[in-house]
Amino acid sequence: MSDLTRRRRLLVLAVCCMSLFIVGLDNTVVNVALPSLRRDLHASAAGLQWTIDAYTLVLASLLMLGGSTGDRLGRRRIFQTGLVLFTAGSLLCSLAPSLTWLIVFRMVQAVGGSMLNPVAMSIISNTFTDPRERARAIGVWGAVIGVSMALGPVLGGTLVESVSWRAIFWVNVPVGIAALVLAGLFIPESRAARARRFDPVGQALVIVVLASLTYGIIEAPSAGWLAARTLALFAVSAVAAAVLVRYEARRVEPLLDVRFFRAAPFAGATGIAVFAFAALAGFLFLNTMYLQEVRGYSPLLAGITTLPMAGMTVVSAPIAGRLVASRGARTPLFIAGVTMTAGSVMLTGLGVSTSIPWLISAYVLVGLGFGMVNAPITNTAVTGMPQSQAGVAAGIASTSRQIGQSLGVAVIGSLAAAHVAGRAGVVDPTSAAGWWTVVLCGAGVLLLGAASTGAWARGTARRTAARLAASADVADVADVAGVGAAARSRSHGSSGQDGHDEFAPTR
Repeated sequence: MSDLTRRRRLLVLAVCCMSLFIVGLDNTVVNVALPSLRRDLHASAAGLQWTIDAYTLVLASLLMLGGSTGDRLGRRRIFQTGLVLFTAGSLLCSLAPSLTWLIVFRMVQAVGGSMLNPVAMSIISNTFTDPRERARAIGVWGAVIGVSMALGPVLGGTLVESVSWRAIFWVNVPVGIAALVLAGLFIPESRAARARRFDPVGQALVIVVLASLTYGIIEAPSAGWLAARTLALFAVSAVAAAVLVRYEARRVEPLLDVRFFRAAPFAGATGIAVFAFAALAGFLFLNTMYLQEVRGYSPLLAGITTLPMAGMTVVSAPIAGRLVASRGARTPLFIAGVTMTAGSVMLTGLGVSTSIPWLISAYVLVGLGFGMVNAPITNTAVTGMPQSQAGVAAGIASTSRQIGQSLGVAVIGSLAAAHVAGRAGVVDPTSAAGWWTVVLCGAGVLLLGAASTGAWARGTARRTAARLAASADVADVADVAGVGAAARSRSHGSSGQDGHDEFAPTR
């Protein structure tokens, strides 16, 4: 590999990480502004939950579509489109005149963000073709996820205190513009050799499953957990999920390839992502409200107080990447599960008089665990998958993170709201029910990490990879016979390329 090639690959990684940083930052930077939003925009507890979940829910719904669309239409093209939408949505959020408009503009942000994470992961997977280099690159990727989300409360607190809550969205604008320019200069256009067809039915079912489930959970404290509307929403979500699995299993080119989940490491990684990010989202939601509304801290002081968590995430995330590259995912997942669980247990008895050393010790443990969990999730999700399906595999992993965040805010926020008897629209950030749910999520990381990294799990991964490779070979034979000729012709005519990944080996 020449120095120029190595330098260009590092620049590609840097641009992808810039996009990931602003998307990850927006997942958590809003949390510290929640009390300000409640006062300025007269938001209820459900309104605050929707401010966060409108973003994560749209991301979760569209990430798989974003990954497969990049594979089909061109990764750089979709990546740049996502940057434009995300940057414009951020600017609109800063100008929102009401809570309703803020939620709408957060959804615009999320549409753009759905084109960034999985497409950037696919770009990285096809740029770093050497397994060890790819593991290191994915380690950096995982570190950026952790760092951006952990720094959100600190940066948000500084901006809210010094300017206003609107300033938290300004950060994305210059970074988004810079990433857009650099992407045009350094990221080569690439496509999958055989991209999947658009799956409108599958996409619609994914939206119905997530939207009905999240809406039911968030509105349950005010409507009643056993109210007809709440039960109907849960029923709709369950039926749509069953139909989705059955429908996708029969498609030749599904949006959600259920065969991936036959590999225990991949299935475990998606489950770990849900638990880990639910724990983080619930922790940030309750902890921000606790520091500002129970202890009376300013937004800046609240952000500074959580700095030990961000610091441990920054330190531990690259260590996790190196551990994954040298020893595999088992060790960092064990550390993550133990420390996230222990740190959350320490917060189950929060009160006005809880000591600062106790809080900081809990924050350090949670930050260590969250820093350790990202790299093994991402590496496991794409390892062993065919190059042509890298975007879809990365999209499923990213979707799992966003589902975890959506459910974490919805479930834990609703439990904390229900804990305040007779006071509608109020969240109790010291709720034992809410914090013990965070503990259970940490325990889920530990148990799934152990189950998905053993000899049995590796055997299922090998068998699944062999089946996927055999299916891909059959599809390639059919494509050569003429099934995909029209699609290849359109791709060639629109881009001047042959439709193969620029850096991916072809069979």
